Amino acid sequence: MKTLHLLIILLSVSGFIGRVALSELKPEMLAVKWISVSPHILNALLLLTGFILVFQGDWLAGDYGWIVAKIVALVVYIGLGLMALKQQGTAKWAAFAGALLCVAYIGMVAVKKDAWFFL
Repeated sequence: MKTLHLLIILLSVSGFIGRVALSELKPEMLAVKWISVSPHILNALLLLTGFILVFQGDWLAGDYGWIVAKIVALVVYIGLGLMALKQQGTAKWAAFAGALLCVAYIGMVAVKKDAWFFL
């Protein structure tokens, strides 16, 4: 399950980067059905595999603050991702960079199982 989850993460983040690039280079391509639908399918699968991993690992039995931190960072990532796709100029690239920082944070929290790993 972990390998599947990691593969979906790779596909989801790659798709996000690709959609941001398309929004700059060929915005009309974002209206293509499979390009507009696939992120929703991937992200639903990502959440499903994430929940399965949480319950398989019995991670809710102990200190689960790191899971809450990942969920909060995920919400921020989604918001910044939407901004990166809809804004123009500096705001677009700041949101894009912020979204990628959220992904990096989520990854580090997943590895360290500590929301405050940087302290």
